[in-house]
Amino acid sequence: MGLKASVESEIKNAMLARDKDRLRALRAIKSLILLEETKEGAGAELSNEDEMKLLTKAAKQRKDSADIYKQQNREDLYSVEMAELEIISEFLPKQLTDEELVEELKAIISESGATGPKDMGKVMGIASKALAGKADGKAISQKVKELLS
Repeated sequence: MGLKASVESEIKNAMLARDKDRLRALRAIKSLILLEETKEGAGAELSNEDEMKLLTKAAKQRKDSADIYKQQNREDLYSVEMAELEIISEFLPKQLTDEELVEELKAIISESGATGPKDMGKVMGIASKALAGKADGKAISQKVKELLS
């Protein structure tokens, strides 16, 4: 089942359960999907890769907003963003732990033949595609830097 169909199914369940918070987050996801589908030059349906990019971007936005609200002591808005982030995360693949990320990156580095910091761009290109949705880009970059230095 595609992302759009599963989100629509979850929307129905949230409506029946009268779960307003879940419903709000699911409608936001559906809105993102519809906007992306109707964007000029887009195909009729989104690929799995495009869906993951959308969800990753939405999760990152929620996390950044939550961090800002936390700094400004806006606990009410912080809790809303964190609740939405939790629901969006249900549709994302399981995030890699630090140890798993390091193992994946070591394999990518050995495959690409990278030897030092000058090869970071080559490794990041491969790693970003291979680990899309499974790890944060910032975390990937930081670990690649550590491993190549």
